[in-house]
Amino acid sequence: MSEARRSRRPTAVPTTEQRPLHAPARPNAQLQRRGVERVNAILDAAEQILAADGYEAATLKAAGERAGIPVASVYHYFSDRHQVDAELMRRHVEKLETLVSGVFGDDSPPATLDSAVGAVVDLLLAYFREHPSCVELWFARRSDALAELVRAFDEAMAEQLWHFARDRGLLRPDTPLLVMQLAFEAGNRLFDVAFRVAPVTGDDAVLAEHRRLLTSYLRTYAPDASA
Repeated sequence: MSEARRSRRPTAVPTTEQRPLHAPARPNAQLQRRGVERVNAILDAAEQILAADGYEAATLKAAGERAGIPVASVYHYFSDRHQVDAELMRRHVEKLETLVSGVFGDDSPPATLDSAVGAVVDLLLAYFREHPSCVELWFARRSDALAELVRAFDEAMAEQLWHFARDRGLLRPDTPLLVMQLAFEAGNRLFDVAFRVAPVTGDDAVLAEHRRLLTSYLRTYAPDASA
């Protein structure tokens, strides 16, 4: 008995130097990383199919096959194709927000109302031409989620351009925000028409009228007719 008691020595507590400097990785960290990689692979595949073959071809099954992921696993990450559409649209919206913001945060921002409108139109047009998958989702409004993402983008960018134009005297100080919101709404509709007529590049004649309509409308709110 006494020997048993003597053998029960307190366990030594490791010092700070003896303790590991980094916590061990969580058991599911590798699984989480694999899940992110699979989600991105599915999204990339869906975007490629949208660009090459159009909306009807970009099914979950087709995206999974192109990504090399079993269909059952695809449904583990996305319950339906509308979720894939929404995630792809979020990608495009985030990129466009960064690009448009850069126009007005540049060292040499547009100096006139016409050039400000033209800069935004040129940027959006170039993006749509470079990303046909975006065109497939942006204008057709195939779900409420997509329509909401486009609406939120238009409202945010309209407010940004509105502040920019008023701060630099390109629009009168009393110009309502509604004016710029309507300009973005009209611009979207005309982009839609342009890419329905010419799906790859947008119809030049419609795009010319698009610029004319927007600049003519916004000039009515400029401090003078030469803006």
